[in-house]
Amino acid sequence: MKINDDIHNYYESLVVDQLQAQGLHEKYDDEFLADLICLVLNQLPPRYIRYEVDMAFFLSAAKRMEMDMQVQEAVEKGVKFLEKRKASEQE
Repeated sequence: MKINDDIHNYYESLVVDQLQAQGLHEKYDDEFLADLICLVLNQLPPRYIRYEVDMAFFLSAAKRMEMDMQVQEAVEKGVKFLEKRKASEQE
């Protein structure tokens, strides 16, 4: 059985938006970003949807703001972790 291609974790797009907003896609290579995305998504609760419009309709502004803050904090934490790991590998 194959899961429908339309099903995805809503946080994925929020994480990508946050990486772009912070300019991290310009600062780090693809390997770093892939590791970062995995770390960030593993810190966040899954929120599976089929259509973005579903979340727009059912999500309050307060909840969306809370989700954005969770993503921002998870990204900051992930960058610090990976930067620390990168620095220790270079020693």
